[in-house]
Amino acid sequence: MIDLSVYRPTRLAAKLCLAPFFKLEPEGLEHLPSEGPYVLLPKHQRWEDIPLLALASPHPLYYVAKYELFANPLSRWFISALGGIPLNRLRPMESRVSIKNVIALLEMGERVVVFPEGTYYKGRTGPGRSGMIRLIHSRMKVSFIPVGVNYSTGKGRKEVRIRFGQGMALDSLEHVERFTDEVMGRIGELSGMPKSQ
Repeated sequence: MIDLSVYRPTRLAAKLCLAPFFKLEPEGLEHLPSEGPYVLLPKHQRWEDIPLLALASPHPLYYVAKYELFANPLSRWFISALGGIPLNRLRPMESRVSIKNVIALLEMGERVVVFPEGTYYKGRTGPGRSGMIRLIHSRMKVSFIPVGVNYSTGKGRKEVRIRFGQGMALDSLEHVERFTDEVMGRIGELSGMPKSQ
């Protein structure tokens, strides 16, 4: 669970530290349910996406993150306190506990972030990975919300538009690949970026 004694001062520090470099412009907040769980599927192109998304969201968020970030005991404690959940894509069996934690959080009405590209794709939308979408849908029905992230170009303070799209529902696991492709197309539209071929 998020440790509010760590989360709140870290959120404030992030806001103060990022303000000189980024002007945050959230859009589509009306698409975020005020109650109940959902999964955010944002564009990923730089590390600042993570704190900026947290600042744009009206709710605390849990992030599925690569397990390498949890290798150091201090970073593991800090990231976990902020809502980080480790995932080892190369060794899925080691991530069984993390997957159970993701489902438990959603069942409790929490909001979870999954970066469907799995890594940075700057200036374009990369291919989506359907694994976490498949695992979540196989255990519960939840709304998947595409999120666009767009940084202005040029020097100086950058304007960052974080656009929350309308929730999307996966009807069947048989269609998960097509659904993931549709999600990535929507993320590209919200981000104003072309999709990789």
